[in-house]
Amino acid sequence: MEKKNELDARDLQILAILQQDAMTPVVEIAERIGLSTTPCWRRIQKLEAEGVIRRRVARLDPAALNVPVSVFVAIRTSRHSAQWLEQFRNALDGIPEVVEAYRMSGEVDYLLRVVVPDIAGYDAVYKRLIERIELADVTSSFSMEEMKHTTALPLDYA
Repeated sequence: MEKKNELDARDLQILAILQQDAMTPVVEIAERIGLSTTPCWRRIQKLEAEGVIRRRVARLDPAALNVPVSVFVAIRTSRHSAQWLEQFRNALDGIPEVVEAYRMSGEVDYLLRVVVPDIAGYDAVYKRLIERIELADVTSSFSMEEMKHTTALPLDYA
């Protein structure tokens, strides 16, 4: 697999800093990596333009927002057409509690992560989902404890 972009050591330093705190001022980033502000800002803009930095977001506390429960939902379907896949994507887009969705290999076709206040909240999400799309099998597992959660990607492979 080819690398999408050629990143040098300073680019990787910038990415490491921004992964820890995307609100870090450019002046501080520049100081930390040994560049002046303007070239540092240009590097950040280039990383954004090339799609290396997709967007900058705030990571929120689920418990503070009354959605402390993560449910992992394994879905199997008997339909594998492009039309069904588009309908499934549209169904997911209309359910904000679905915060992650993956098409999988193996026995499970799709894996979702759903955040809700409680079991009743998940049941309501489940009912909305099956109203919108035909599914062959749905298996739900409730997370008992979050042991690791990060949005930071490993930079050693870049």
